This record gives sequence, structure tokens and C-alpha cells, in this order.
Amino acid sequence: MMQVAQTNDEIREQVSQAYAVALERSRRGESGCCGGGCGTQSTATSAVATLAGVAAQSAGYGEEVALAPEAAASSFGCGNPLAFAGVEPGQTVVDLGSGAGFDLLIAARKVGPEGRVIGVDMTDAMIAAAQDNARRAGFDQVEVRKGLIEALPVEDGAADWVISNCVINLSPEKERVFAEIHRVLRPGGRFSVSDVVAESLPAAVRDHAAAYAACVAGAISEADYLAGLEAAGLTDVAASERQVYGAAEIRGIVGSDLESYGLDPAALDGLLEGLEGKVASVRFTGRKP
Repeated sequence: MMQVAQTNDEIREQVSQAYAVALERSRRGESGCCGGGCGTQSTATSAVATLAGVAAQSAGYGEEVALAPEAAASSFGCGNPLAFAGVEPGQTVVDLGSGAGFDLLIAARKVGPEGRVIGVDMTDAMIAAAQDNARRAGFDQVEVRKGLIEALPVEDGAADWVISNCVINLSPEKERVFAEIHRVLRPGGRFSVSDVVAESLPAAVRDHAAAYAACVAGAISEADYLAGLEAAGLTDVAASERQVYGAAEIRGIVGSDLESYGLDPAALDGLLEGLEGKVASVRFTGRKP
């Protein structure tokens, strides 16, 4: 049985390991559990890889995939935070949890050579992948920095836009992340965040690290998400482009990994059916006054 770590640092380490391995497996075209059996790391990685496949089907990307197909294949997001965003040439965009850099490349195309795009990630493998993808795309305006989204290595008021794609739900200290969004935005700056929200999850899901890494167990409710952004001093906060996951999609994300609890099929079916309509990907937008 794989339980969520008790400390914030342990949670971050589990998530970082899961995504590093998922990145490597996505490059090899693999999915599901690794061949030698499902250990702690591989179980969480399986959930991460599965989420990428399920969510990407309707994440809102179109022609952007052709911009960098390799980066797109290694994207574990749940939406397109830059869809219809008003990012303009010459602006500065900061991406929280930039991963392999797919959204960085889209932002770089929007801001142009006079703009600036800063990605922040805590996983070395993701940082290296993002830097390589930016180099291949010829975007010199992209910079990737190592750091936590709860303590961004970005100057006060540096960003015209803050974006993030299915990452904030992984943070054990979301209120700090919301405060950091406010800090790094310039007055009048805007944010566009795609993320997973969840309502009333049972303990069997909340306490499972595979579900945490798959962006489910750490998710908060939509109402709490909106309240957290507003409490940080952000305004015009709104939720849009909501996609609610059905039982079949949730099963695809965490179902096989929850079998490690030893639940009989009927009990597992009941648990997953109970999540119907309680998990969704939502785009949150707003600005700094």
C-alpha cells in the first residue's frame, strides 16, 4: 500500500520522482506500470502517465501540438492555460511547474523575440527537457529556473502573466502558491491557470500517493480554489472551461493503482462510481489590482 507522505518535503520528493520517471517513460513510448512490477515509484508514475493520456484528449490544444510534438508528448497537463489568453508581444510570462516546456514554447511564440518567458520547476529532468525543447525550437527568450512554486525564484512584479498547467493541485501549501502569484505579477498583470479540482474525496483516495501524483488526491474544491486566489489579493477571479471527469475517466487515472488497497472489484467499482462528477479540470483566471 502506498500512502501519501506525511511532510511537505516528502510529498514534493514523491511527486518529483514520479514525474521524472514518467518523463523518461514517455520518451520511450511506454505507458502503464513498469515491467518489473509496481513499486512505490512506478505506481505513482503509472498514474501520472495515465493522466497525461486521459486529460490530453480534451486539453484544449490544437495547432500548438505541431509547434513541438516531442514537448507535447511529454506534457502532463490537464488543459491549455494560454487558450484565448491575451498575451501580447514583448510581455513577460512566468510558468509555474513548467515541466518539459510545452506551454513555455506556446508562450514564447506569443511574446515574440522581444518578450520573456520564465519557467520554474523543481525536477532536474524536466528542467533539462524544457531547456532542450526551447533550444530546438529556437526560442532564446525562454529561461528555465529551478525552484518551488511556493517560493518562486522570480522578482517582485516581474510578470505580465502567470500561467500553470495542472501543477498547483500537487502543492501541499497552496496558499503560498497563490501568494506567490500575487507577488510576481505586476499591477494589472493577469493569471491563467488550468488545474484539477475535487469535491469530497474519500480517504482511500486522499491517502494514496499514486492518486496524489496523478493530480487527484491533492486537489481542493473549486470553491476553495477561488477563495484561496481571492485571499491572496487577486481580483476578477473566475472559473471557466470546466471539464468534469466521469467514472470511466477516473478509473483510467487512478483505478488500477487503487487496487493495491486490496479492495474487491465490487468495492473498487463503488468507490470509483462515488467519484463520478466530483473531479474536474478547470481554468482559473484573474488579475492583480
